[in-house]
Amino acid sequence: MVRRGERPRRWTVGITGASGAVYGISLCRELLQAGIDVHLVISEAGWRVLKEELGWNAAKRAASVADAFSGIEGGELVYYPPGDIGAAIASGSFRSEGMVVVPCSMGTLSAIAHGSSDNLMTRAADVTMKEGRPLLLVPRETPLNAVHLENMLKLARIGVRIIPAMPAFYQGPQSLKDVVRFMTGKIMDVMGLDHHLFSRWGESNES
Repeated sequence: MVRRGERPRRWTVGITGASGAVYGISLCRELLQAGIDVHLVISEAGWRVLKEELGWNAAKRAASVADAFSGIEGGELVYYPPGDIGAAIASGSFRSEGMVVVPCSMGTLSAIAHGSSDNLMTRAADVTMKEGRPLLLVPRETPLNAVHLENMLKLARIGVRIIPAMPAFYQGPQSLKDVVRFMTGKIMDVMGLDHHLFSRWGESNES
């Protein structure tokens, strides 16, 4: 519970049409369990991927979001359709700690790099940058062409953090869940949030 005069802890999370929707869902769950409010926007293509990869019902979007995060105690989740350009997260006066787009498609990354804010996802990212808040993009694409790399370099030069979905294997993952937890933890590291999602290099030797 937020005490009077305290600023609520909020992060905006975007899920796009790149493969790897499970990363975005995993991050949202971890943030909520940590008592952080999540303001979630899912692109139209993102809904297609959620249906194909995770079996979500794209015809009943609000209900699907509610079902996915039911029973989690901690932070509050607020869901916005991608066309809701008048949503709270579209305004710089709405205070948050930053935004993560995970996974981030090359189309969304390009739009952010070129200031194209024609939907809530890209508008929220633009607001995050103009307000000087952390913006983290988690691209999931391979192979990368020169346009992809140039767009990422352009954003990196102005302070946007690029966190490719490249899980490591030194921690000995035993399941797909372990791989997802590792990437979720790496994202939370950049967000400056504590977690215990994977064993760090050297921890087993030190113990």
